[in-house]
Amino acid sequence: MLKNNVEYSSVSRTPTELALKRKLSPKLKDLLVIAGFIAPALLIYGIFVVYSIGMTFYYSLFNWSGINNSFEFIGIQNYLNLLKDGVFWEAFGNNSLLVASSLFTQLPLGLIMALLLFSPLKGMRFFRSIYFMPFLMSTVAIGILFTFMYDGNFGIVNQILKAVGLGSLQQGWLGNENTAIWAVIATICWQFAPFYMILFRAAIVGIPEELYEAAMIDGANAKQRFLKLTLPLLMPTIVTSSILSIIGSLKYFDLIYVMTGGGPNNSTELMATYMYEETFTNFNMGYGSSISFAMFLIALVITVIIVTSEQKRKGAN
Repeated sequence: MLKNNVEYSSVSRTPTELALKRKLSPKLKDLLVIAGFIAPALLIYGIFVVYSIGMTFYYSLFNWSGINNSFEFIGIQNYLNLLKDGVFWEAFGNNSLLVASSLFTQLPLGLIMALLLFSPLKGMRFFRSIYFMPFLMSTVAIGILFTFMYDGNFGIVNQILKAVGLGSLQQGWLGNENTAIWAVIATICWQFAPFYMILFRAAIVGIPEELYEAAMIDGANAKQRFLKLTLPLLMPTIVTSSILSIIGSLKYFDLIYVMTGGGPNNSTELMATYMYEETFTNFNMGYGSSISFAMFLIALVITVIIVTSEQKRKGAN
């Protein structure tokens, strides 16, 4: 019975199917299988990322409120207005400040905490959970918590300053244009430093123990092992973390919106909060789209520069 089924299946195939089977090489079959597996992911990526970016640029060419059907094509006028917009450049400056603070605060703190986890101190498992807790908390909850902490009347920050004899420094930290952006940046760094701790810890675990043993046999001390062994091997993770930090800082929105809303007097305005305000508060979809696409271009250019520089460094080595 099985033999008859096999003969029937082979006979029932059309000449076209048999010819196609002979023409498909094993390599082509593998490519078709790979394409079949990645097609769903590419479809989702194309719809929600590539298409969205394209539509953002398309909307930026129009004067449109985002509500009615009245589209007025104005070309690149929104981008010309953006170049003359003082609020946008102030927001860009705040984003740049956030990028610098993230690179020189979050990443070093994350690396220090990751190294501490490998120290022979007792209770490191407990501290591992404590270190990571800020990243697990809700951003809205963190924003509300630190808003109360920075309060000028009963905030714990002012109470601590008063207790240590620095009462002259007491102020409303989020209500002062000179201190609001630094107060929010400190909160952001506190929240995201544990994320980079996990990345660095995973990278350090992946370094073979034999390399450290060989370095110790050669007489290298702890400082030399870190500078000559650990740090160079962590460079790919540092580059990846830098890209994540830069992109995240350029499109950051949450805590600023919760804690200050961009105030006082635009002193904490970021490009993302300004885009939200123009799009959903002022109902200027075209101009908001131009801000969003400008954010995308800035992040893209910086990422390409970092990746290209890292590839050249690898090539030189």
